Amino acid sequence: MPARRDVPAVNFPRQSIKRQGKETSQPFQVPSIIAFYCFLLPNLLAAFFAPIQDCDEVFNFWEPTHYLTHGFGLQTWEWSPEYAIRSWFYVALHAVASRSGSWLPFMTKDREFYFLRVVLGVVCAACETRLFSAISRTFNPRIGIMFLLALVFSPGMFHASAAYLPSSFAMYAVMLGMAAFLDWRGGLKTAQGIMWFGVAGIVGWPFAVALSIPFLLEEVVLAALTKSGFETTFWRFLDGTVRCLIVLALAVGVDLFFYHKVEVVPFNIVWYNVFGGTGKGPNIFGTEPWHFYARNLALNFNIWFVLALAALPLYSLHLFFGGRAVSGQTRLRTVVFLSPFYLWLAIFTLQPHKEERFMYPCYPALALNAAMSLHIILSAFGSADPRSLVGKIPAQLKFALVSLVMLASINVGILRTLGVVTAYSAPLQVHQALQDPALAATTGNVCYGKEWYRFPSSYFLPEGMRAKFVKSAFSGLLPGEFSEASIGFGVWPTWLIPSGMNDENIEDLSKYVCTPTAKLGKANTAQTDLSHCSFLVDSYFPGAEHSALEPNHIQDTKTWDQIACVDFLDASRTGLLGRMLWIPDLDLVPERFRRHWGQYCLLGRKTRP
Repeated sequence: MPARRDVPAVNFPRQSIKRQGKETSQPFQVPSIIAFYCFLLPNLLAAFFAPIQDCDEVFNFWEPTHYLTHGFGLQTWEWSPEYAIRSWFYVALHAVASRSGSWLPFMTKDREFYFLRVVLGVVCAACETRLFSAISRTFNPRIGIMFLLALVFSPGMFHASAAYLPSSFAMYAVMLGMAAFLDWRGGLKTAQGIMWFGVAGIVGWPFAVALSIPFLLEEVVLAALTKSGFETTFWRFLDGTVRCLIVLALAVGVDLFFYHKVEVVPFNIVWYNVFGGTGKGPNIFGTEPWHFYARNLALNFNIWFVLALAALPLYSLHLFFGGRAVSGQTRLRTVVFLSPFYLWLAIFTLQPHKEERFMYPCYPALALNAAMSLHIILSAFGSADPRSLVGKIPAQLKFALVSLVMLASINVGILRTLGVVTAYSAPLQVHQALQDPALAATTGNVCYGKEWYRFPSSYFLPEGMRAKFVKSAFSGLLPGEFSEASIGFGVWPTWLIPSGMNDENIEDLSKYVCTPTAKLGKANTAQTDLSHCSFLVDSYFPGAEHSALEPNHIQDTKTWDQIACVDFLDASRTGLLGRMLWIPDLDLVPERFRRHWGQYCLLGRKTRP
């Protein structure tokens, strides 16, 4: 039977275990330094402009870091030695980076915040470049370029790149682990790959280790197909495991210093999330339908998500209709690198509790799948065989169609990113007013009621100010405060068990700056005393209902002055398109597509005459 010629052969993994030597220049080859700058630019933009999307980022990571670097901060129940499901090792690494920035000229606390974000963005860009280079060398330079486009222009990566979250850190390490397993120059790098996935799980997020399963299975299969393979594979596995144990020992040692007892935090995290028990575990913080991640990834990656889902079916079709024989090793390697995205998506789709940040570790795998899909499609679409239907389409028309789709995807990604930044950056912006010398010199409490979960961290509060909570309609457990007592060696007394903490999200009234006048009842009739608040952060949305617990403080001009107010998207009055993308506030835009706004304000108590 003659070979089918309607679909050109696609170059996939080209390296064998023995392949070594100098790189040769190929079409579409992009130098690594150029790729690094391409990755770095959106990461730096994210560092300076991306809003904080998750209150866990503030209360579980920025606040403990601020505590280590400035001596005070808010403490969640996860940091209580009684539960110990957060690692001081992870926070200490970032605290060192944050503190090093404080030695730079003209550095203030809020600038330390952005400095650390910049550091995270640079690290992320370096990891992206490492994986990009491995993909370009091993698969195809064109796949490398598509991988770059998928990450650079995706709103999802914009937020994940500079986020101070274990899932973002895990994503960095996963990229290095994937690159190690992919790059066979100079021999297999199994131990290095295992180490990086171990770092992702030990220092970052323990569930990220699941992404290594396809690569480890590939090693086992290859060992079974080669002479003396199991012995050499065993030693590579042992080497990687020892490296992971060294990292784990460092983490346990640092946590021992802070908790004053041996805690294996990755194990604690898995135990709580998987075996939490009735009334505990992640589900008490909310659940989502099975299609939550599909909708979220479609929003944050648009066509790239669709391409990522189609990668394995398209590769199967390529093998069936392709005109060139493909070796078993090449088929295995390609399937292995397509598998992590499907594995991760399946695991977390099955979990009732879902959050956007849980997808961060698989973003590189999603981009790789999407790049490979697009490469297969373009190879088939670029066929010049006059006997095929595709071959009869003029080359100029093909180029125009492909360009149109790619430009549309890029534009949608940019509009989504702009939409989020312009809609939700108010919490970071209004707190900049506190850096004014006249306000920064004052002391007092900055209070948060219904806006507690948008607090951007103590890095935005001058030294003489503290964040405090006042009662709102929220009835869960709020953070307390780290102890500032001088005990032992006079350093952070993080081993003290704070009062009022629990792992069941049960409200503790002592977390408020002043005790509410009455417990919250079904009718929401309780009132809150704000006499201890020098400043108050609040929001106002036209048409929103107010209550005794959540009154309209912004329009209470007898008590409060408006120090700074910034527009904040009113999601309840804005249509779906306006919530998804940036839409200009122009009169020519139809009313149903316009974005509608509320006010997000920093209020100061009026001085009595």
